[in-house]
Amino acid sequence: MALMGLGYRSVTLVKTDEFARMDVSDLQAKIAQAQANGEQIMAIVATAGTTDAGAIDPLRDIAGIAAEHQIWLHVDAAWGGALLLSEQYRDYLDGLELVDSVTLDFHKQFFQTISCGAFLLKDARHYELMRYQAAYLNSEFDEEHGVPNLVSKSLQTTRRFDALKLWMGLEALGQKQYAAIIDHGVTMAKNVAEYVKSQPTLELVMQPQLASVLFRSRPAQMAGSDAAAIALLNQRVGDALLASGRANVGVTEHNGVTCLKLTLLNPVVTLDDVKVLLNLVERTAQELLAQ
Repeated sequence: MALMGLGYRSVTLVKTDEFARMDVSDLQAKIAQAQANGEQIMAIVATAGTTDAGAIDPLRDIAGIAAEHQIWLHVDAAWGGALLLSEQYRDYLDGLELVDSVTLDFHKQFFQTISCGAFLLKDARHYELMRYQAAYLNSEFDEEHGVPNLVSKSLQTTRRFDALKLWMGLEALGQKQYAAIIDHGVTMAKNVAEYVKSQPTLELVMQPQLASVLFRSRPAQMAGSDAAAIALLNQRVGDALLASGRANVGVTEHNGVTCLKLTLLNPVVTLDDVKVLLNLVERTAQELLAQ
Protein backbone atom coordinates (compact mmCIF):
# COMPACT_ATOMS: atom_id res chain seq x y z
CA MET A 1 0.00 0.00 0.00
CA ALA A 2 2.88 2.34 0.73
CA LEU A 3 4.34 1.68 -2.73
CA MET A 4 1.01 2.68 -4.28
CA GLY A 5 1.07 5.93 -2.37
CA LEU A 6 -1.85 5.00 -0.10
CA GLY A 7 0.25 4.56 3.03
CA TYR A 8 0.05 1.92 5.73
CA ARG A 9 -2.75 3.78 7.47
CA SER A 10 -5.04 2.76 4.63
CA VAL A 11 -4.72 -0.87 5.77
CA THR A 12 -7.28 -2.28 8.21
CA LEU A 13 -5.95 -5.24 10.16
CA VAL A 14 -8.21 -8.22 10.81
CA LYS A 15 -7.86 -10.34 13.93
CA THR A 16 -6.55 -13.89 13.73
CA ASP A 17 -7.44 -17.07 15.59
CA GLU A 18 -5.18 -19.25 17.74
CA PHE A 19 -3.67 -20.76 14.59
CA ALA A 20 -2.83 -17.32 13.12
CA ARG A 21 -5.60 -17.59 10.50
CA MET A 22 -7.88 -14.72 9.60
CA ASP A 23 -10.94 -14.48 11.85
CA VAL A 24 -13.87 -14.32 9.41
CA SER A 25 -16.21 -12.89 12.06
CA ASP A 26 -13.84 -9.99 12.61
CA LEU A 27 -13.48 -9.59 8.84
CA GLN A 28 -17.24 -9.18 8.52
CA ALA A 29 -17.24 -6.70 11.39
CA LYS A 30 -14.44 -4.66 9.81
CA ILE A 31 -16.26 -4.58 6.46
CA ALA A 32 -19.47 -3.42 8.15
CA GLN A 33 -17.58 -0.70 10.02
CA ALA A 34 -15.85 0.53 6.87
CA GLN A 35 -19.16 0.68 5.01
CA ALA A 36 -20.78 2.54 7.90
CA ASN A 37 -17.93 5.06 7.75
CA GLY A 38 -18.46 5.55 4.02
CA GLU A 39 -15.04 4.10 3.22
CA GLN A 40 -14.35 2.38 -0.08
CA ILE A 41 -12.81 -1.06 0.32
CA MET A 42 -10.17 -1.69 -2.31
CA ALA A 43 -9.53 -5.38 -1.61
CA ILE A 44 -9.39 -8.14 0.95
CA VAL A 45 -5.90 -9.63 1.19
CA ALA A 46 -5.73 -13.15 2.59
CA THR A 47 -2.70 -15.37 3.08
CA ALA A 48 -1.95 -18.96 2.17
CA GLY A 49 1.13 -19.57 4.27
CA THR A 50 2.29 -16.82 6.62
CA THR A 51 6.06 -16.43 6.82
CA ASP A 52 6.55 -17.84 10.31
CA ALA A 53 3.50 -19.87 11.32
CA GLY A 54 2.69 -21.06 7.80
CA ALA A 55 -0.94 -20.19 8.53
CA ILE A 56 -3.47 -20.58 5.72
CA ASP A 57 -6.56 -18.42 6.00
CA PRO A 58 -10.03 -20.02 5.49
CA LEU A 59 -10.06 -19.11 1.81
CA ARG A 60 -13.49 -20.47 0.90
CA ASP A 61 -15.21 -18.57 3.73
CA ILE A 62 -13.35 -15.38 2.89
CA ALA A 63 -14.17 -15.76 -0.81
CA GLY A 64 -17.86 -16.03 0.07
CA ILE A 65 -17.69 -12.80 2.06
CA ALA A 66 -15.80 -11.04 -0.73
CA ALA A 67 -18.36 -12.16 -3.31
CA GLU A 68 -21.25 -11.06 -1.09
CA HIS A 69 -19.84 -7.54 -0.85
CA GLN A 70 -18.34 -7.48 -4.37
CA ILE A 71 -14.83 -6.88 -3.05
CA TRP A 72 -11.68 -7.94 -4.88
CA LEU A 73 -9.96 -10.85 -3.12
CA HIS A 74 -6.20 -11.27 -3.40
CA VAL A 75 -4.31 -14.16 -1.81
CA ASP A 76 -0.64 -14.05 -0.94
CA ALA A 77 0.27 -17.68 -1.63
CA ALA A 78 3.99 -17.02 -1.97
CA TRP A 79 4.80 -19.61 0.70
CA GLY A 80 1.92 -22.06 0.59
CA GLY A 81 0.93 -21.97 -3.06
CA ALA A 82 3.08 -24.99 -3.86
CA LEU A 83 0.46 -27.15 -2.15
CA LEU A 84 -1.38 -26.92 -5.48
CA LEU A 85 0.92 -29.74 -6.55
CA SER A 86 0.56 -31.70 -3.31
CA GLU A 87 -1.23 -35.03 -3.18
CA GLN A 88 -1.69 -35.10 0.61
CA TYR A 89 -2.27 -31.46 1.51
CA ARG A 90 -3.82 -29.77 -1.53
CA ASP A 91 -7.11 -29.44 0.36
CA TYR A 92 -5.40 -26.88 2.62
CA LEU A 93 -5.89 -24.46 -0.30
CA ASP A 94 -9.62 -25.14 -0.60
CA GLY A 95 -11.25 -22.05 -2.08
CA LEU A 96 -8.16 -20.70 -3.84
CA GLU A 97 -9.92 -21.23 -7.17
CA LEU A 98 -12.51 -18.60 -6.15
CA VAL A 99 -10.16 -15.65 -5.62
CA ASP A 100 -9.45 -12.82 -8.05
CA SER A 101 -5.67 -12.76 -7.90
CA VAL A 102 -2.82 -14.78 -6.42
CA THR A 103 0.85 -14.19 -5.67
CA LEU A 104 3.23 -17.16 -5.98
CA ASP A 105 6.94 -17.37 -5.17
CA PHE A 106 8.52 -20.25 -7.03
CA HIS A 107 11.80 -19.71 -5.18
CA LYS A 108 10.22 -21.11 -2.03
CA GLN A 109 8.42 -24.46 -2.01
CA PHE A 110 8.82 -24.81 -5.76
CA PHE A 111 12.58 -25.07 -5.08
CA GLN A 112 13.75 -22.50 -7.63
CA THR A 113 16.63 -20.08 -7.19
CA ILE A 114 15.91 -16.43 -6.37
CA SER A 115 14.13 -14.72 -7.92
CA CYS A 116 11.14 -16.43 -9.48
CA GLY A 117 7.61 -15.29 -8.76
CA ALA A 118 4.28 -14.65 -10.43
CA PHE A 119 1.12 -12.59 -10.11
CA LEU A 120 -1.86 -14.53 -11.44
CA LEU A 121 -5.31 -13.23 -12.34
CA LYS A 122 -8.46 -15.33 -12.55
CA ASP A 123 -9.83 -13.18 -15.37
CA ALA A 124 -7.18 -12.48 -18.02
CA ARG A 125 -9.08 -9.38 -19.14
CA HIS A 126 -7.89 -7.62 -16.00
CA TYR A 127 -4.37 -7.57 -17.43
CA GLU A 128 -5.65 -4.85 -19.73
CA LEU A 129 -5.72 -2.54 -16.71
CA MET A 130 -1.92 -2.87 -16.55
CA ARG A 131 -1.47 -2.41 -20.27
CA TYR A 132 0.94 0.25 -21.47
CA GLN A 133 1.41 0.88 -25.17
CA ALA A 134 4.71 2.15 -26.55
CA ALA A 135 6.03 1.62 -30.06
CA TYR A 136 9.50 0.73 -28.81
CA LEU A 137 8.14 -1.90 -26.39
CA ASN A 138 5.11 -3.64 -27.81
CA SER A 139 4.05 -2.31 -31.17
CA GLU A 140 0.67 -3.29 -32.54
CA PHE A 141 2.48 -4.51 -35.67
CA ASP A 142 4.41 -7.06 -33.61
CA GLU A 143 1.28 -8.31 -31.89
CA GLU A 144 -0.55 -8.66 -35.20
CA HIS A 145 2.27 -10.91 -36.39
CA GLY A 146 2.20 -13.18 -33.36
CA VAL A 147 5.01 -11.72 -31.26
CA PRO A 148 4.03 -12.32 -27.59
CA ASN A 149 3.34 -9.12 -25.67
CA LEU A 150 4.61 -9.79 -22.17
CA VAL A 151 5.08 -6.13 -21.29
CA SER A 152 1.41 -5.78 -20.46
CA LYS A 153 1.61 -8.64 -17.95
CA SER A 154 4.40 -7.23 -15.81
CA LEU A 155 5.41 -4.05 -14.04
CA GLN A 156 8.94 -4.78 -15.20
CA THR A 157 9.88 -4.33 -18.83
CA THR A 158 13.52 -5.39 -18.82
CA ARG A 159 13.70 -8.68 -16.97
CA ARG A 160 15.37 -12.07 -16.92
CA PHE A 161 13.85 -15.22 -18.35
CA ASP A 162 12.94 -16.46 -14.85
CA ALA A 163 10.13 -18.67 -16.14
CA LEU A 164 12.67 -20.91 -17.86
CA LYS A 165 14.02 -22.41 -14.64
CA LEU A 166 10.51 -23.16 -13.38
CA TRP A 167 9.64 -24.85 -16.66
CA MET A 168 12.85 -26.89 -16.54
CA GLY A 169 12.16 -27.93 -12.95
CA LEU A 170 8.65 -29.10 -13.79
CA GLU A 171 9.88 -30.92 -16.88
CA ALA A 172 12.76 -32.59 -15.03
CA LEU A 173 10.86 -33.68 -11.93
CA GLY A 174 7.27 -33.92 -13.09
CA GLN A 175 4.21 -33.28 -10.95
CA LYS A 176 4.42 -36.53 -8.96
CA GLN A 177 8.01 -35.93 -7.86
CA TYR A 178 7.21 -32.31 -7.00
CA ALA A 179 4.24 -33.51 -4.96
CA ALA A 180 6.46 -35.98 -3.10
CA ILE A 181 9.06 -33.43 -2.03
CA ILE A 182 6.42 -30.85 -1.07
CA ASP A 183 4.52 -33.42 0.98
CA HIS A 184 7.77 -34.54 2.60
CA GLY A 185 8.37 -31.06 4.03
CA VAL A 186 4.88 -30.68 5.49
CA THR A 187 4.88 -34.20 6.92
CA MET A 188 8.36 -33.69 8.35
CA ALA A 189 7.19 -30.53 10.13
CA LYS A 190 4.35 -32.47 11.76
CA ASN A 191 6.74 -35.21 12.88
CA VAL A 192 9.24 -32.70 14.24
CA ALA A 193 6.45 -30.96 16.16
CA GLU A 194 5.52 -34.25 17.83
CA TYR A 195 9.14 -34.84 18.78
CA VAL A 196 9.48 -31.33 20.22
CA LYS A 197 6.39 -31.93 22.36
CA SER A 198 8.01 -35.06 23.76
CA GLN A 199 11.11 -33.21 24.95
CA PRO A 200 10.93 -31.72 28.47
CA THR A 201 13.32 -28.86 27.68
CA LEU A 202 11.64 -27.82 24.42
CA GLU A 203 8.26 -26.19 23.86
CA LEU A 204 6.19 -26.18 20.67
CA VAL A 205 4.93 -22.63 20.12
CA MET A 206 2.39 -23.49 17.41
CA GLN A 207 1.21 -26.61 15.63
CA PRO A 208 2.71 -26.40 12.11
CA GLN A 209 0.52 -26.03 9.04
CA LEU A 210 3.22 -25.95 6.36
CA ALA A 211 6.89 -26.96 6.43
CA SER A 212 7.99 -24.70 9.28
CA VAL A 213 8.12 -25.37 13.02
CA LEU A 214 8.07 -22.70 15.74
CA PHE A 215 9.48 -23.82 19.07
CA ARG A 216 11.63 -22.57 21.91
CA SER A 217 14.08 -23.77 24.50
CA ARG A 218 12.73 -23.97 28.07
CA PRO A 219 15.32 -25.67 30.29
CA ALA A 220 14.15 -26.96 33.66
CA GLN A 221 16.30 -24.47 35.56
CA MET A 222 14.34 -21.63 33.95
CA ALA A 223 11.05 -22.73 35.48
CA GLY A 224 9.51 -19.64 36.98
CA SER A 225 11.66 -17.28 34.91
CA ASP A 226 9.94 -14.31 33.34
CA ALA A 227 9.15 -14.08 29.63
CA ALA A 228 12.00 -11.65 28.98
CA ALA A 229 14.62 -14.05 30.35
CA ILE A 230 13.31 -16.96 28.29
CA ALA A 231 13.17 -14.76 25.19
CA LEU A 232 16.77 -13.66 25.71
CA LEU A 233 17.94 -17.25 26.11
CA ASN A 234 16.37 -18.28 22.80
CA GLN A 235 17.84 -15.27 21.03
CA ARG A 236 21.26 -16.17 22.42
CA VAL A 237 20.85 -19.82 21.38
CA GLY A 238 20.16 -18.80 17.79
CA ASP A 239 23.06 -16.33 17.78
CA ALA A 240 25.48 -18.83 19.34
CA LEU A 241 24.65 -21.56 16.85
CA LEU A 242 25.16 -19.20 13.92
CA ALA A 243 28.39 -17.74 15.32
CA SER A 244 29.82 -21.22 15.88
CA GLY A 245 29.02 -22.31 12.34
CA ARG A 246 27.24 -25.39 13.67
CA ALA A 247 23.73 -24.45 12.56
CA ASN A 248 21.55 -21.62 11.34
CA VAL A 249 18.29 -21.75 13.26
CA GLY A 250 15.93 -18.85 12.67
CA VAL A 251 14.92 -16.56 15.52
CA THR A 252 11.54 -14.86 15.25
CA GLU A 253 8.58 -13.71 17.31
CA HIS A 254 5.04 -15.04 17.36
CA ASN A 255 2.33 -13.36 19.41
CA GLY A 256 4.98 -11.70 21.53
CA VAL A 257 6.89 -14.95 22.13
CA THR A 258 10.51 -15.08 20.95
CA CYS A 259 11.01 -18.48 19.39
CA LEU A 260 13.23 -20.55 17.15
CA LYS A 261 12.17 -21.60 13.68
CA LEU A 262 12.99 -24.57 11.49
CA THR A 263 12.05 -24.45 7.81
CA LEU A 264 12.06 -28.02 6.54
CA LEU A 265 12.35 -27.88 2.76
CA ASN A 266 15.26 -30.24 2.10
CA PRO A 267 13.63 -33.36 0.60
CA VAL A 268 16.32 -35.73 1.90
CA VAL A 269 16.32 -34.58 5.53
CA THR A 270 15.09 -37.20 7.98
CA LEU A 271 13.61 -36.92 11.45
CA ASP A 272 16.86 -38.30 12.86
CA ASP A 273 18.74 -35.44 11.19
CA VAL A 274 16.46 -32.92 12.84
CA LYS A 275 16.77 -34.66 16.21
CA VAL A 276 20.54 -34.09 16.05
CA LEU A 277 19.92 -30.39 15.46
CA LEU A 278 17.38 -30.14 18.28
CA ASN A 279 19.77 -31.89 20.65
CA LEU A 280 22.35 -29.29 19.67
CA VAL A 281 19.85 -26.55 20.54
CA GLU A 282 19.32 -28.12 23.96
CA ARG A 283 23.07 -28.46 24.63
CA THR A 284 23.71 -24.89 23.53
CA ALA A 285 21.05 -23.61 25.92
CA GLN A 286 22.70 -25.51 28.78
CA GLU A 287 26.13 -24.14 27.84
CA LEU A 288 24.80 -20.58 27.88
CA LEU A 289 23.10 -21.05 31.24
CA ALA A 290 26.33 -22.42 32.70
CA GLN A 291 28.31 -19.32 31.77
